[in-house]
Amino acid sequence: MAPAILAIDQGTTRTKALVFDAEARCLAQAASEVPLTYPQPGWVEQNPYDLLESVIANARAALQTAGEVSLLACGLANQGETVVVWHRRSGQPLYNAISWQDRRTDLLCEQLRREGAERLIRERTGLPLDPYFSATKIRWILDNVPGARELAARGELLAGTTDAWLMWCLLGEHRTDETTASRTMLYNPRLRDWDEEILALLEIPRSILPEIQPSCSFFGTISAEHFGHPLPLTASLVDQQAALFGQACYAPNDVKVTYGTGAFILLNAGQTPPTSRHGLLPTVAWSRGEEIVYALDGGIYVAGAAIQWLRDIGLVHSPEETLELALSVPDSGGVFFVPALAGLAAPYWDSYARGTIIGLTRGTTRAHLVRATLEGIAFSTRDVLQAMVQDTGRPIRSLKVDGGASANSFLMQALADITGVEVHIAAVQETTALGAAFLAGIGAGLWHDERETARLWREAKVYRPRGNGSIEALYRRWFNAVERARGWAAIA
Repeated sequence: MAPAILAIDQGTTRTKALVFDAEARCLAQAASEVPLTYPQPGWVEQNPYDLLESVIANARAALQTAGEVSLLACGLANQGETVVVWHRRSGQPLYNAISWQDRRTDLLCEQLRREGAERLIRERTGLPLDPYFSATKIRWILDNVPGARELAARGELLAGTTDAWLMWCLLGEHRTDETTASRTMLYNPRLRDWDEEILALLEIPRSILPEIQPSCSFFGTISAEHFGHPLPLTASLVDQQAALFGQACYAPNDVKVTYGTGAFILLNAGQTPPTSRHGLLPTVAWSRGEEIVYALDGGIYVAGAAIQWLRDIGLVHSPEETLELALSVPDSGGVFFVPALAGLAAPYWDSYARGTIIGLTRGTTRAHLVRATLEGIAFSTRDVLQAMVQDTGRPIRSLKVDGGASANSFLMQALADITGVEVHIAAVQETTALGAAFLAGIGAGLWHDERETARLWREAKVYRPRGNGSIEALYRRWFNAVERARGWAAIA
């Protein structure tokens, strides 16, 4: 039987399971949506059991479709900062999973900032003090769920990101990997461990946190009761880092962009922990044994979600319609759309920013609004790329792009024109799952190293910048639009 790897991509809104062969061809796949709930404005939650059940159901479905293969290992990609706290003995969640999108700890972050905690947090973890990360979400559960502090003090609780929750349920192990740990605001990259002083500052007991392992390592064996037969888990990492690996961005200064609900832009920063003075996040890209690779991360909260918003308000019937409408007008008619529907992430980090459409006239049509939305996604991407150039001092020559919006040829050409770099579209769009499979396959011995997996990466299309002389003037106007969006929710 041909060797194969199972890859699980447990994302924010969907869980996918794919089976890849030794040539990185997808033999089978299954996917389903996982619901989100919004108990209050700014709060975003998920039922942890929904995440677990979706992983098991899709893995079983994909394996059944794949048929007779020699399954070597499993790789897991996770949401990143989303948090679960559960009872150590029963495994029952204490509270819903708090999503990475959740902003309920804004006030806690403001309080910590006033107390002078931000400098220490940035020095130790490399991250800004922000509700985006896991730490203040864990703190909120301990402070606000009745009895949580007492249970934690008695050693009866466990906490972690969604990978830790899934591993506890599937493997019976309380573990995480270095990429995910680096997204918590509790991990010290120099120590490659939890930072004791930050734990004390945030009043989070170390005893509730998982053991940290390299991304490519043996995490345990998935019980046969879940997937039908026992299966070693040999890779686990954050979804965007998995996409970086799946895009074969193995050399320093390689950059990938994944367009989903948001846009996630990662630059391979090599083997030295990077720092950023321009609003980017230093993070672990992947690790294997003693070797560790770092990245600079520039996340945009809203990208594909802006297109969904156009559909939700009735401006378009489907995301596919945006291509035709954008091409039906020669420009956006002076309209700019800053898609800060959930605030601005990198490089601005303004949680009080709000979505802003500016430049409307009586002649503005829905086609202009649609074109401005797509261009706004491209302008937002350029903001992050410029911060990367400023931090590294090196130009970016090309981008590898994946995700749903990469199918929109207008957006991809606009991205090339606005950024001035070549845009390479991956042939395998499920690059997050592919990256998890690549790393798991290396861990299981199917491939020896990155040189082998790099040869398996394939390109579908390339877009080259057309040298539009008006781009720089438009980009200056984009900055003016962003300034009008910033701080809006803070205005009394």
